Amino acid sequence: MKEAKKIRRASVAIPPVPVPEELGSEAYRAIDRMREALTARMSAGLSPTALSLALYDWWAHLAAAPGKRLELADKAGRKSARLLSHIAALAADPDAPPAIEPLPGDYRFSAEEWKKPPFSLWAQAFLLNQQWWHNVTHEVPGMTPHHEDVVSFGTRQMLDVFSPSNVPFMNPEVLKRTFETGGMNFVTGFSNWLEDQTRTLSGRPPVGAENFVVGKDVAVTPGKVVYRNHLIELIQYAPSTSDVFAEPVLIVPAWIMKYYILDLSPANSLIRYLVDKGHTVFCISWRNPTADDRDLGLDDYRRLGVMAAIDAVSAIVPDRRIHATGYCLGGTLLSIAAAAMARSHDDRLASVTLLAAQTDFSEPGELALFIDHDQMHLLESMMWDRGYLSADQMAGAFQLLRTNDLIWSRMVHDYLMGERQPMFDLMAWNADTTRMPYRMHAEYLRRLYLDNELATSRLMVDGRPASIQNIREPMFVVGTERDHVAPWRSVYKIHDLSDTEVTFVLTSGGHNAGIVSEPGRPNRHYRIATKHADGVSIGPDEWTAAAEGRSGTWWEAWAEWLAAHSQEVRVPPPSMGAPDRGFAPLADAPGTYVLQH
Repeated sequence: MKEAKKIRRASVAIPPVPVPEELGSEAYRAIDRMREALTARMSAGLSPTALSLALYDWWAHLAAAPGKRLELADKAGRKSARLLSHIAALAADPDAPPAIEPLPGDYRFSAEEWKKPPFSLWAQAFLLNQQWWHNVTHEVPGMTPHHEDVVSFGTRQMLDVFSPSNVPFMNPEVLKRTFETGGMNFVTGFSNWLEDQTRTLSGRPPVGAENFVVGKDVAVTPGKVVYRNHLIELIQYAPSTSDVFAEPVLIVPAWIMKYYILDLSPANSLIRYLVDKGHTVFCISWRNPTADDRDLGLDDYRRLGVMAAIDAVSAIVPDRRIHATGYCLGGTLLSIAAAAMARSHDDRLASVTLLAAQTDFSEPGELALFIDHDQMHLLESMMWDRGYLSADQMAGAFQLLRTNDLIWSRMVHDYLMGERQPMFDLMAWNADTTRMPYRMHAEYLRRLYLDNELATSRLMVDGRPASIQNIREPMFVVGTERDHVAPWRSVYKIHDLSDTEVTFVLTSGGHNAGIVSEPGRPNRHYRIATKHADGVSIGPDEWTAAAEGRSGTWWEAWAEWLAAHSQEVRVPPPSMGAPDRGFAPLADAPGTYVLQH
């Protein structure tokens, strides 16, 4: 009994094991992360708090602005009078001009059937109502600009749902199709909808994508994988000319997409075009990350991606400077790498080409609607839970930016008209989605979009700031007129950040179709102008008025620019890889990473 008491006293005397304060705090944060991740699943990744704050900001300031409300009442009366006047004009002249025209890029009411009453009246009433709601959500005194953008964007989404073009009995094209088919268009449309839902739930690609097999139908330019690490495969393409330019071209695509957007079908492959022009072309193919890659950061993508590729190219084609090219996020990453190289006096680059790539994120366009501190916290929690940002979450955000083109027009065409839009290579590529690691994407959004560290020279690489101002290589920069991901005015800001020669091109098309713009495609045009290192930087509107306009594709202008910035004497093509220097060919192009799902 005495022995038992001694044991009990001894056990009581043992002090508790201290828990480090950092571990305790991390446990509390994990609780919040789990709650946020659950919220994100129920709200489709949109922050209810951010939306509520924006709505309250709008409502409170509108309620406190009697002048604004009187103005809105006056505008409502004026728009009603315009519609009534238009109706009266139609009674006298069936070809009377409309009271309002759709916004540029809005093709919902472009068919001839929409120009006749009553369909024209429904379209006119909708467009006037849309214009009035634009007034309601803009220029509310005292409202935060970001909240104004969020409320305006949300209002447009709601209005688009109720567009007459989306209502079967109000859409003359659907009615015409119904009469022609005896209503079978709805039967076929339902079948199309059911097939699409089945494919989505089973994780299969959309109808027709199976006709574009990577390595067989697309991504078929001959080449070899000459280097591989955990993050990239580097592809070297086989020459198609007897001699080549001395300087090789290295392409850094965005890791948000499969690289072969630049090597689609042979007819519209930018890589094949460069090879046929006599360039030795290398291209990075990014690994499709999984939850195990959650801790890969932005600097890992720079080191294991861009810098590893530059090291490999320098070994395979020694003593040659490199024409480095970056597309979208790949261009932003290339800018960071080039700035860091300039700071370290690494002169291996001959030029830098940026395709639809932003370096200043102060005006990033409508994508910034999904990026504020509250939304960022929700997004980080969602990625923290999974370890990555999934493809469906990224696709949903991009579709919201262009609902008329990517959602409603497709629903009308496939489900109401009962017709399938033919699949083509760019659409099939768009369905071949990728993921992004938790840490990298969080750093990218927070440090570049939210804090704009690159443009302000506060982005640190190896303990030193990466400043674009230090880049001395000539730059060729392309923006696209209808870019919803990297608006051209944002891309244009490279003029204000660099002290080197900048040749800027503004081309027709959007973020993808504007870049994939092969020679011979009809209705293509672009503007081009060069600012020399000692030149004066001007604003985008002034640039547009002064730049030279050309018809055709910017590919031809780039090919001329690359030739002008290369050595005049061409050389024999280099060997495929460099086995004696540790870069033996590992596989045929397109490699293995591009096939990961």
